[in-house]
Amino acid sequence: MESLLKDLHPDILFPESPKAENEEENIHSSDSFCCSSALPEYRTNPTGDKYLPLRPKSPWGRFDLYDSPADQEKEYVGIATLPNQVQRSSVKKGFEFNLMVAGESGLGKSTLVNSLFLTNLYMDRHLYDVSENIAKTVSITKTSVDFVEKGVKLRLTIVDTPGFGDALNNDKSWQAALDYVDQQLDQYRRDEIGLTRKNMRDNRVHCCLYFISPHGHGLRPIDVEFMKALHQKVNIVPVLAKADSFTPTEISKMKTKIMTEINKNKIQIFQFPECGPEEEELLRKQDQELKRRIPFAVIGSNTVVESDGRRVRARVYPWGVVEVENPFHSDFVHLRNMLVRTHLQDLKDMTHYTLYENYRIHFLCKNPCMLRQMQEVLQRIQEQIRHGH
Repeated sequence: MESLLKDLHPDILFPESPKAENEEENIHSSDSFCCSSALPEYRTNPTGDKYLPLRPKSPWGRFDLYDSPADQEKEYVGIATLPNQVQRSSVKKGFEFNLMVAGESGLGKSTLVNSLFLTNLYMDRHLYDVSENIAKTVSITKTSVDFVEKGVKLRLTIVDTPGFGDALNNDKSWQAALDYVDQQLDQYRRDEIGLTRKNMRDNRVHCCLYFISPHGHGLRPIDVEFMKALHQKVNIVPVLAKADSFTPTEISKMKTKIMTEINKNKIQIFQFPECGPEEEELLRKQDQELKRRIPFAVIGSNTVVESDGRRVRARVYPWGVVEVENPFHSDFVHLRNMLVRTHLQDLKDMTHYTLYENYRIHFLCKNPCMLRQMQEVLQRIQEQIRHGH
């Protein structure tokens, strides 16, 4: 029996035994998937004192969640592989993320975006002189870039608001941003009720980084009006710009004052989802740390310098070096982790299931005729389905 098993499966039974020089590769090697009934169900180890199951290695590799001796002794349906199926489908389709940045000129919006995504999205940007800035109104510019990281594709769209807060009279200066957000929500609604939804593009704004000037005593009236105009249609994340102009004590006081004014004016900023009882303790601590850091006090820089024998992105001053990715110097790392690594999907879900649904319900309540038209379209589709069209 032992000689027969050796001929059938020499690599598993006797891994140290040398093969003949011209020996052909056995079709029942450990890396092949075999369902042959000729393969015995059990084998003995070389000492002959123990019986072990003889099962070929799974061809699915690391995607097979049942490829272990303990699992092979039981019967499973296979539902534990569903997350892998969802992952493969999502990676194949790719992801989209639309980020709006708002705030007056000179607060480092472009530098921070380039620092967050390690790119240069503003190579063709035109810097206006003083005379041009006086006559310039608030406009909307879109810049898109495709990222591929470890096989995962992301299409990032940055929506900028140049001219915001730069005029002497900033009355209704947030209207351009509000109109753009409304247009994208309405475009998604019209695409959603269309007959063909296969190639729908999600251009809705998933997050808005609102930059707060460090040269003040908290929020200014324009800051309050902008956030109150958009807070029910987009996830607002407040950012305290140029944090290197504060001492640690001043940053703490400034953050407290900003949050007090946000709550006083009943502004709804992005709320981190509560961790469930099944979440890991590390994830709970990360969420608590992110909540404690709001508003994020950030520093941006694309200059790489030498600091203590390391190459880091930093700002160099006569009194020292401020490292962008040092959590003791700024909240840049926490902001990047929140936007990309931990809560990007939460921002998209909040946009789709809460903000967009509220917009759609409000729109239908104001337009009863549109509601009847949608019902008629739905009835026609149902009739076509019944008649096999």
